[in-house]
Amino acid sequence: MLTGRERERYSRQIALLGEEAQERLSKARLAIVGAGGLGCPVALYLAAAGVGEIRLIDGDLVDLTNLNRQVLHTESDIGRPKVESAAAKLRAQNPGIRVTAIQATLDEGNAAGHLAGVDLVIDAVDNFAVRYTLNRAAIRMGVPLIHGAVSGFDGQAMTIIPGRTACLECIFPAAPPGEEMIPVVGTTPGVIGLVQANEAIKYITGSGELLENRLLIWDGRAGTMTTLAVERQEDCSVCGDGR
Repeated sequence: MLTGRERERYSRQIALLGEEAQERLSKARLAIVGAGGLGCPVALYLAAAGVGEIRLIDGDLVDLTNLNRQVLHTESDIGRPKVESAAAKLRAQNPGIRVTAIQATLDEGNAAGHLAGVDLVIDAVDNFAVRYTLNRAAIRMGVPLIHGAVSGFDGQAMTIIPGRTACLECIFPAAPPGEEMIPVVGTTPGVIGLVQANEAIKYITGSGELLENRLLIWDGRAGTMTTLAVERQEDCSVCGDGR
């Protein structure tokens, strides 16, 4: 049951989605893996939307080079764990939600423990090694995963529902060629992070059409956003029928 203050705070959302949907948001538990360029806008907008529990997972410290895009961190946070810096801003933004900061790099050994009990996982990391770990953990645990990735002016996003949609490795069975230092303009993770947050709100509230079996592509130079149809692969080693 929402309090009077919550009804007032979220009145614009309730007018659109209804009170029951807002209650679902308030009861939702999700993990955001990565508290950097993608994780910051995702977390900020989901906190503002009233998601009940946000679990932040990231092993890095704030660095000066982060500040062109990682909007929850400031120069005073340099050297501080990203999860602690981000968590402090989220708690100030919305004291009515629970924010847990876990300073750790997700791997095959700790993924199940760190993700236990959540309703949804958001991929806000910056490399495919950890993305593959997230994808495999989500499929094993039966937890939906909202993928996002950025480089330069370009970005992509999709929603993965275990047992129903293509998983990350159906589309990318091998990691695309990467760079040690990924160039990026700060607005790109802002755009993709908000798409991910929007997908999370739609999934939790049952509103709209998810990016299921569709890979959204953002071209910031051209200012265009398109979607590509993707298919679940029966021979996928992660989600295929014969795994």
